[in-house]
This record gives sequence, C-alpha cells and structure tokens, in this order.
Amino acid sequence: MMVVSTYIGIYYNVVICIAFYYFFMSMTNLLPWTYCNNPWNTPDCSGVVGNTPRLNASLANATTSLVAGVTEVVNRTKRTSPSEEYWKHYVLNISDDIGNFGEVRLPILGCLAISWVVVFLCLIRGVKSSGKVVYFTATFPYVVLTILFIRGITLDGAINGIMYYLTPQWQKVLDAKVWGDAASQIFYSLGCAWGGLITMASYNKFHNNCFRDSIIISITNCATSVYAGFVIFSILGFMAHNLNVPVSEVADHGPGLAFVAYPEALTLLPISPLWSLLFFFMLILLGLGTQFCLLETLVTAIVDEIGTDWIIRNKTVVTLSVAIVGFLLGVPLTTQAGIYWLLLMDNYAASFSLVIISCIMCICVMYIYGHKNYFKDVEMMLGFPPPLFFKVCWRFISPVIISFILIFTVIQYKPITYNDYVYPGWSLAIGFSMALSSVVCIPIYALYKISRSPGATFRERLKNACKSHPKWGPALQEHRTGRYAPMASEDTVEARPLKEKEELKEEQKEEEKEKEKDKEKKDEISLTIQGSNGSTNTHNNPNPSA
Repeated sequence: MMVVSTYIGIYYNVVICIAFYYFFMSMTNLLPWTYCNNPWNTPDCSGVVGNTPRLNASLANATTSLVAGVTEVVNRTKRTSPSEEYWKHYVLNISDDIGNFGEVRLPILGCLAISWVVVFLCLIRGVKSSGKVVYFTATFPYVVLTILFIRGITLDGAINGIMYYLTPQWQKVLDAKVWGDAASQIFYSLGCAWGGLITMASYNKFHNNCFRDSIIISITNCATSVYAGFVIFSILGFMAHNLNVPVSEVADHGPGLAFVAYPEALTLLPISPLWSLLFFFMLILLGLGTQFCLLETLVTAIVDEIGTDWIIRNKTVVTLSVAIVGFLLGVPLTTQAGIYWLLLMDNYAASFSLVIISCIMCICVMYIYGHKNYFKDVEMMLGFPPPLFFKVCWRFISPVIISFILIFTVIQYKPITYNDYVYPGWSLAIGFSMALSSVVCIPIYALYKISRSPGATFRERLKNACKSHPKWGPALQEHRTGRYAPMASEDTVEARPLKEKEELKEEQKEEEKEKEKDKEKKDEISLTIQGSNGSTNTHNNPNPSA
C-alpha cells in the first residue's frame, strides 16, 4: 500500500499543479484558450464564441465563398478547439514520443513547487493541522458544484447533456474494461487499498463507530459522483448545442475533460473567467484533500515502522523530506513528455494493482487470520457484531467479484494509448514493472516471514508464520478485553485464536494441579523446622532456598 501511495502521490500532485496553473491563468479579462489568434495555434484551430464560428487568421484570408465550406470541413474533420491547442501546444508543449523529454515546462514546475509547499504546510503538524484544513477542502467544493449546477441547467442544450448522462448504454455492460474502470474509480474515490483509510483510522478512538462512518462515506461518495455528473454534462450539453454536434463528440475523459472540454465550455459563458476560477479552485481543493491523505500515509508508515526516538520527535522533518523527494520525482512529469509518463503511471502503477492488493487482503483476513477472529475484533471495537450482509460480503462476495474483475481485465487487456499515440513496448514494460513492484512486496515479505519462523519443516514454518504475534491486539491495556484479556498476568498477555482459548484454560488448570503435586512432594522430601526465634533450620537439605 505504501508503494501504491508513493506512485499516486508523485503524479497526482502534478495534476493538482496543472489545476493551479489554469487557476492562475484564469485571473484575466479574457481566457487565453478562447480564440485562435495566439502564437501556439495551428491553421486547424476553430473556436466558437457565442454562436459564431471563428477561424484563425490563416483561414480568415480566404474568400467569403470558401469560408462556409472550409468551416464545415474543419468543424467535422480537422477541427481542433482553442482549448485543446492551448493544452497541447502551450501548457504541455507536448513532444512526439515518450522518450523525448525535451525541456522542463517552467510554469508547470513552479506550480508543482507551490502545490508541494501547500501540502507540506497543511501537514506540518500532522493530522492536527490537516484535519482542520480538510473541513474546508471537503465542504467548499459542494458550494462550487451547486453554483455551477444552477448556472449549467439554465443554459440552452443543458437538457440534452443531462439526458445523455442518464441514458444507459447497455451494450457496454458485458465489456470487462468498463467493469475494470468502475472498480478503479471506486478504489480511487473511496481510497481502498491505498493505506490511507488505515492510516487515518489509526488516529480514531478505539471504540469509534466506523460502521456508521463507512455507510455515510459510501452514500456521500456515490451521491457526490452523481451530482457532479449533472454539473459536468449540463455544461457539455450546452457546448454541444453551440457546436451543433452530438454530446458524445464533446464528452471526454481523463485530462481531456478537466483541461480541454470543460474549459472550452466555460468560454461560452458570460463572465467566463469567474466560472473558470471557481471550477479550477474546486479541482485544487479536491486534489489537495486526496494528497493530504497520501502524504500522511507515507509519513505515518515511516514513523511507525522505523520508530526511532529522533524520527518520532522530528516528524515535521520527515514530512518535509517526503515532500522534497516527491517534488524531485515529479520533475520529469513537468517535461514535454510528462503527460505520457503521467498517464502511464495512472494506468499501470495504481490501477489493477489496487484490485490485486484488495483481493489478497480479503483472503488473508477472512481465511488466514480467520473470519471468526475478525468478527469478534469488530464486535469488541463497535460494541455490536457486524451485520450478516457485511459478513457475507467480506467472506464470499467481495473476493469473488474482485477476482472476476481482475481476470476479465487481464483477458481484455489493451495497451495504453494517448489520442493517436501508441506507447512503445519498452514503456509498457516499465508500466508493468511499476504495477508489479507494489504487488511483489507481498510474497517477498511472506517468504521472509516464513524463513524467520520456527519449525523443522516448511509446513511448520508456514503454520507458525500464519499465527498471530503474541503481542497482537489493542495497544492500550484497558482495551484488551475478551480473547485479548491477560491470561496469567499483566506481563504475559497473548492474543489467542478463539479455538485455542478453551484449550489454554484446560492447560492452565492441569499446570496448576501439577504444581500442587510438586509442592506436596517437595514438602515431604524437604522437612523445614521453624525455630522459636524465627530462624529456619533444615534436615536432609543443605540449601534452604530449595
């Protein structure tokens, strides 16, 4: 999980820094991606202001009789929007190959530094400082979404975009890639298998009602996604209406939606810089909320696992070091080939590896640690047993569904592409290496643990490696109840599986009986005579301490 969080934290902050860049560039009277008369535009550029198509200067010199025909051809075949050319030729200045890094885009590099500084300052005191910031980063985007939603549904053609959004495409239900993308989206939005949930939960009270929290978060997540869809597609419907094209032609995904399609739609609105500022400010807040969790996961893992006195006392220095390393590793993503590497990391480093990790986690917890042990742990912390539905999901439904998604995703695998660019084989090998690097840690550590476990044979070592550590259980003594209660004394506390509890009690009773018998034998062998002056004399035993 730490490896996955590292990969995501590196490239995710690059996305945030691009949002920062667009936010700063929106502080103007006219958005720079509105028209086609800029130095970076090509002859194929065709913008739309209001309802009037506008070609760039090279086409404007054509005769009036040719303008209509050229406009029709450009709009239907070669048309590239001003926002697309601004994204490709100015913001990214994209190269022709993933191996051609070119130069570092200094404006993007500067925004990347700003992004990391903001993240560090918000985490300078750990969850104490980030927890306060999250109150704003998690709630204010809803205000922006509501403002954009009210504006969007009042536009012409908005209903067409909403109908496109709500109309299901049943033919894609059998497409494994759709299910794989859906699973990846859930893992991203909920943070499953990242390690962030475990990190943040470790700061909760021991008896915190995480069952209630999980229900609220899941419902809120789904509702927010649906709500955001209305906001996005109402604007895209308006854009399609102005361009006189179907909504499917303007709908995009990934960076194309956030930095091409939606910015172009915003240019069609009155006071477009204001809407652009609100939109990209919302993206920044949403991204920072995720980045806080990713960085805190790495810092907490370092502090907890290494745990030296110096590291514990200087957690701020650890946070700063992680931020600096993350910034340096993100520099290659700000080059002219950076977008290729960003998409490569997004598709391989943190995609199906999340599915594999979550599947292994379900199997290990339910079938190696034991579902009964886990259910008892949950009951001990919540005060009530988990519902039957959750028990069935944890044991059967979730592992099966995740396994099927993984299998069909592998079967229908297609190499990654970016527009018309096909990634070379060596870059795909790097992508698979990143994906495997987060998964291979699991079997490597398992073999290491087995090799260090006691036992004469491999089977004995495996059996001992799968047992809980003697000190496994709640960290505080006051929380060690039930099967974690002290068995003999406060100095010898062991967490035992439920089946071993009764056997352990019987063994203790037998040991007590044997001790009593031994004591009686010793009393018979060693005769101790107590003198009247309080001294002790012995017969047949030269050692009084025997």
